Amino acid sequence: MPEEIRSERRGEVEILTLDRPEARNALTHQTYAELERAVRATTARCLVITGVDPAFCSGDDVKKVMGGGEGKPAAALTREPRLTPAAAALLSTDVPVIAAVNGPAVGWGMELALLADLRVASERARFGELFVLRGLCCDVAGLARLASLVGREKAAELLFTGDVIDAAEALRIGLVARVVPHAELLPAALALAARIAANPPLAVRRLKAGLREALDPDWQALGAWVSASLGELFQTEDHREGVKSFLEKRAPVFRGR
Repeated sequence: MPEEIRSERRGEVEILTLDRPEARNALTHQTYAELERAVRATTARCLVITGVDPAFCSGDDVKKVMGGGEGKPAAALTREPRLTPAAAALLSTDVPVIAAVNGPAVGWGMELALLADLRVASERARFGELFVLRGLCCDVAGLARLASLVGREKAAELLFTGDVIDAAEALRIGLVARVVPHAELLPAALALAARIAANPPLAVRRLKAGLREALDPDWQALGAWVSASLGELFQTEDHREGVKSFLEKRAPVFRGR
C-alpha cells in the first residue's frame, strides 16, 4: 500500500508532506495513522507539515472516512470517546511544528494547521471549518486554538457558518503568522524552522511546555467530549444529508434530526 505521507529530513528539520494530490490530500484512516506515527517518531528539532499542490489538506475523505453519507462505521461509534490520536501526537510533542499551508486547508485540514505552533501561508491558501456543513462539530483545535488565535466572536462566526476565508483575511485576523508568494512558501517555512532548530533544544522544549501550561485546556477531556459528540452527530439525518449533498453537488436541506 503506497504511503500517504512522505518524510524528508533536511539537517535538524523534518518535512512531512501529505501526498494524496488526486484527492486534494484528503485524510483517510491510513493518513491519520501515518501522521501520528511520524510525529511521535521524529528526532528532528523542528517539523514542517505541508501538502502536495494544489491543496494543503481538504479534510476527511468523505467516502473513506465519512462513509459517503451512509453513516459512520459501527466500530467508530462504539469505541470509548477519546482525543483523536493524530491530534494527541501533535499536541504532546516537544518538537516545534510549522504548517506550510500551500492551498486549501479545510475541515480537519484546518484543524491540522491549527495544531501547529506556527502557520506560514501561501497566497493560494484558504481556510474553513466546514464541519457544520456536514452536520458535525469540529475537533479540539477548532474550539480551543482557533478562539485563542482570532478571538471567540470570530471563531464562532467561522465555526457556525462554515465560511472559507482567503490568506489575506487569515493574516488580518491573526490566524497565520505570515503570507508569502506561493513559490516562496517552503523556503520561508524552512528558513523559520532552521532558525528554531539552531537554538538550544532543551530551552525550546521548555518554552513549548510553558506555552502548554499557560494556554492549553485539558485536551484529553475536550477530545473525549468531541468524540462523544461526533458519535451522536454521525448518526443524524442532517449529517447524511450534508455528505450526500456535497457528493451530489447540490444545496443541502437540513431538518434538525
